[in-house]
Amino acid sequence: MEKIKVKGKLYDIRSIQTIEQHVLQIIFACTPPTKWNGDIVLYTAGDIECAVLTGWNTVYRDEGQTVYLSDDGSVYQTPDPDTGGEILPPEPYVPTLEELQAAKKREISQACETAIYSGVDVKLSDGSTEHFALTEHDQLNLFGKQVQLAAGTTELEYHADGQPCRYYNAADMQLIISAAMQHVSYHTTYCNAVNMWISGTQSTEEIQQIYYGADVPEQYQSDVPKAYISSMKEGVSDVDESQATEQISVPV
Repeated sequence: MEKIKVKGKLYDIRSIQTIEQHVLQIIFACTPPTKWNGDIVLYTAGDIECAVLTGWNTVYRDEGQTVYLSDDGSVYQTPDPDTGGEILPPEPYVPTLEELQAAKKREISQACETAIYSGVDVKLSDGSTEHFALTEHDQLNLFGKQVQLAAGTTELEYHADGQPCRYYNAADMQLIISAAMQHVSYHTTYCNAVNMWISGTQSTEEIQQIYYGADVPEQYQSDVPKAYISSMKEGVSDVDESQATEQISVPV
């Protein structure tokens, strides 16, 4: 179900439509707000912000859960049958291409962040496999471990996801850091390529075909995402790190 935010509060709506150039119809699934002086933020059914409507501050007509707003200060007047006055049939509100592109980029960014934070499985030197989450806090911790390794530390305290802290030898810690960097760099470069794809779309239909994990058309891939995507599909991790991001960082 779509939502709108008015004066900082979210409301579920059944539809939002224009019925005239300066008249907007909103059908609520709940009790409508009582004050309208401010922007109306529109969210998709997936809770992604897709548009900000400004200037709709006048209640044109109030029918309970159906509210009509105007952006020119006008209010509803009962049509005069002698003059043939009538209300035009409703037309659905259609976000612009730019609004849809911005909403899709936010969706992709959120999916990328979730994929990064979920972490990575790492096979250690003894043959066991442990999972390591990669939230921002975890990434900062790994920065610190990288510094400790560079200083020659041979036993480093760290913990797998949901496990108690223990000591890892230098070889295992390097495996963890390398896998984390590979994981973050892959998702960062992939997200960037998808955003380039979104920017190049020319229609709503093209945007609707894009999702996180989709194959990015080659024209929107630079050498870096091509190398990462190829390596991930082949199940290897030998991408030249000189081509990759050398920091563990979450895309904005």
